[in-house]
Amino acid sequence: MKHLNTETLPQKITLALLQDTASRDLVSARRQLLIRTLWLERYITRNQLIERAEFELGKNCFGAKAWEDIFYRDMRFVKKAFAQAGYSIKYSRDGLSPGYYLEHQPPLHPLLKKGIRGALEELDDQQIEIYKKLSTEQKFFQAASIINLGRKVTSSKK
Repeated sequence: MKHLNTETLPQKITLALLQDTASRDLVSARRQLLIRTLWLERYITRNQLIERAEFELGKNCFGAKAWEDIFYRDMRFVKKAFAQAGYSIKYSRDGLSPGYYLEHQPPLHPLLKKGIRGALEELDDQQIEIYKKLSTEQKFFQAASIINLGRKVTSSKK
């Protein structure tokens, strides 16, 4: 059977194929998540990557027993995929910035920086003063409500 050359397809069609594959195949979903995370952020340790994957894909998404082998197999694929696109994934053992990163790229992807900048611009001094006056219980309740809302939103997308 001849393979489909996705290079000649419009990007939206290729993305639809990738999303469909990831929705049916845990390996593809893990690898897509690892690529997306490393594209946007730098200096992420193995444990941080695994925690993110488990949050989005479920506990033990790397397996219960041979998870280290599965993680490293996925990372070999991720490194190869980035290399095919002209990027290089490295690992820093620097105590200040340990973890995987895209070589010669800024610490945060410009899209992520833009999102953070936008969130900071929305901060309101008056709201901050009100928040400071909340009790610990009120702050906890608010945080729990935000987490619950986030879980509802992400679970409704699956």
